[in-house]
Amino acid sequence: MGKEKDIKGESDRRALLGFLWNCAAELKLLLTALFVLCTLATLLQFLPPRFLSTNPNDLRSCISPVPPSPSPPPPPPRSPAELVVEPGLIRRAFHPYGWAAYSFITMGAYRGGPHTFAVVGLSSKTLHLHANPSYHCQWLPSNSTSNSTPVISQHSYKVLPDWGYGRIYTVVVVNCTFSNPVNADNSGGKLLLHASTSGGGDLSLNLTDTMEVLEELPSSVDFSVFTSEPKYEYLYCGSSLYGNLSPQRVREWMAYHVRLFGGKSHFVIHDAGGVHPEVLEVLRPWMELGYVTIHDIRGQERFDGYYHNQFMVVNDCLHRYRFATRWMFFFDVDEFIYVPPRSTLRSVMHSLLPYTQFTIEQVPMSGQICFSNDPGATYRKWGIEKLVYRDVKRVMRRDRKYAVQPRSVYATGVHMSQNLDGQTMHKVDRMKYFHYHGTIAQRREPCRMLTNSSELTADSNPYVLDNRMQEASGAVKRFELKTIGDRLLRTRQ
Repeated sequence: MGKEKDIKGESDRRALLGFLWNCAAELKLLLTALFVLCTLATLLQFLPPRFLSTNPNDLRSCISPVPPSPSPPPPPPRSPAELVVEPGLIRRAFHPYGWAAYSFITMGAYRGGPHTFAVVGLSSKTLHLHANPSYHCQWLPSNSTSNSTPVISQHSYKVLPDWGYGRIYTVVVVNCTFSNPVNADNSGGKLLLHASTSGGGDLSLNLTDTMEVLEELPSSVDFSVFTSEPKYEYLYCGSSLYGNLSPQRVREWMAYHVRLFGGKSHFVIHDAGGVHPEVLEVLRPWMELGYVTIHDIRGQERFDGYYHNQFMVVNDCLHRYRFATRWMFFFDVDEFIYVPPRSTLRSVMHSLLPYTQFTIEQVPMSGQICFSNDPGATYRKWGIEKLVYRDVKRVMRRDRKYAVQPRSVYATGVHMSQNLDGQTMHKVDRMKYFHYHGTIAQRREPCRMLTNSSELTADSNPYVLDNRMQEASGAVKRFELKTIGDRLLRTRQ
């Protein structure tokens, strides 16, 4: 059998060699012709044009399907570097090139009512620190009736809500108010923003950039949203999520707050690179139930602002969902809102209705010291079950987080809003937030020290046992299992 295969293989090789030998003349001719053509094409590029009836560039364009790139336009005439006006007097010249930063970068534009709009974006921080750029809005109706004359906003003002934290760019919220309702007949139109430098960057110029920031199609505006009851009772506006986040910590945070806020709540997550595939799998069950919307904002990383442009992100969220919710919360995914068992979130929020804003006091928790009466089972417990030691070191102040009634807020920050209509309550006894600093960014078991003491000192910090969140963890686990099943039981750190 083996000999037959060898004989057959030898026969095939002989047949192939015979074919090539019989066609040797034709192959030589073909290769020679290709060599001559390539040589001619190469030589023609170096011949002077007078020896040819056609330009060598034209011949190359026939051979190659890629046309030659057009030559750049000639540069504008340059003024002399210096000019001797008279003996002893030399006038120097300065030549500007390029741009150091954009005049305005839009993220979103939204209605604040029939007369008003808000435009959220970034602008050059240097421009706002050392000049006074101005903004105004213009409405261009899309119909051709007698009422279709372009309208300029009667009053426009800017808010810089990032408290000077900006880097190359600072956050700008432009509020534009028109004297009459805009697009009242719902026929559609466009909102233009005119951004003027007012001499910033070059005192001899007042450059104005005009940009289309919003388009309303015919019959697309529902004016009833400005006066009707909101869709949600509570809406969470999250800051930019970035880095290699822990899926397990995100899992705990979602289950806990969906249970706390209830069925008429929604969570807006801003992905600046932190919603990697494992985190997305944790969020997906809640997305399918309509509790979560993710905004992919990774494109903003091009623009160097403070902390992944989180001030711009929260202001965009404020104006985008301003009329969708009664209360809007601002805090982070390593922070847990806590209401004592004898109170309910509904009763606490009802007592705060007279206030436009209230701030929430922090309960700082250790992210490394764990309580353990069963060390072998510690790694299977949730973070809020085992991280139960509160930092009681006395400090001047700790960061607060907050919630607002967004219809009366015009711009906002990370820890509170300073641009609102109404009062702020800073002392809310029946609501705190537990802060597990740094745990969300660790893809490992958080426990670095196990103890069952009621008091201890670690790294010169005093801690006391505080098991309030631990007591709530059992109900949260049961709620997750009942609501989305066992899909997330194998979630990793």
